[in-house]
Amino acid sequence: PSSDCVMAEQLCLSDSTCNATYRTLENCALAKTRLLSLDHDSRVRCLNAELDLGNSSLLHCKCHRRMKRQEHCLRIFWTVHSSMTDGYFNLETSPYENPANEEHWKTDYKKLAALVSGKNCSQLAGDATNPCLKATHVCNLSKKCFRLRTDYASICTKGARSEDVCDRRKCHRGLRNFFEKVPEDFTKSILFCPCQDEFCGERRRKTIVPDCSFQYNTKPNCLWLLDSCLEDHICKSRLADFQQNCQPVDVSPDGCSLHNHAACLQAYMGMIGTPMTPNYVSNSSVEVSLWCTCENSGNQKEKCDQILGMFESNKCL
Repeated sequence: PSSDCVMAEQLCLSDSTCNATYRTLENCALAKTRLLSLDHDSRVRCLNAELDLGNSSLLHCKCHRRMKRQEHCLRIFWTVHSSMTDGYFNLETSPYENPANEEHWKTDYKKLAALVSGKNCSQLAGDATNPCLKATHVCNLSKKCFRLRTDYASICTKGARSEDVCDRRKCHRGLRNFFEKVPEDFTKSILFCPCQDEFCGERRRKTIVPDCSFQYNTKPNCLWLLDSCLEDHICKSRLADFQQNCQPVDVSPDGCSLHNHAACLQAYMGMIGTPMTPNYVSNSSVEVSLWCTCENSGNQKEKCDQILGMFESNKCL
């Protein structure tokens, strides 16, 4: 059976029984999207339709982070698993393929080394005290890294010096493009560069142009941020991936359930460019947070604190 949801959907639609079950699930997912409350019989019908898929490849399909039809693939996944988000934000499982099963995006280090040791040597030599500046200069040596970084930087800084509000949606899309299409060797170096002083820390904090991508004029409630995320297939998927790969466990020696910090960092990068974009909170630490508050959360304060705590006090992250 195909592990790709787009292929699995095609196989299902060619089978009359599977097709009918899938159409039922589409109606269930649509009702949820429109926030329509389903009666008991409808809920049972939706749950049974999901169970009826049995061993169908649709039930076990996954998506790839860098695939061309990613949004379509994720829509299929959440159509099949729509019951998983009932009443709570714990999404249980990631729609993304295990990173170990995905194609490894390699950097051409020989070509990079030749560029670094050549005409750019003097430029990089002066970056020893600021690893974030050095990481940026190394990015500039790659045409793709330079182009996509320039793209999001120009979009996210539009309106910064006037009364105009930046286009946050376009800014987020540019950031996702950068972190999805540029090899991780570059993106991780820029986002997680180790700093010893505040000048470096400031550059690291401003990697994602926080005035546009991260900060609002006032901090919204974290529950509002979560609701915005769950309405978006990409954000909901990245959040599920983050929850799965950055699950903190107190009894674990490293504080992480999967003991896979590389997967957690990749999942963290996946959150950037979504309504729940995280960032460093200051120039002098590696603490991260969401731009939201749990004040005035009423009887949902505990749930709100949990959302904020996934980033602020996550030992695994």
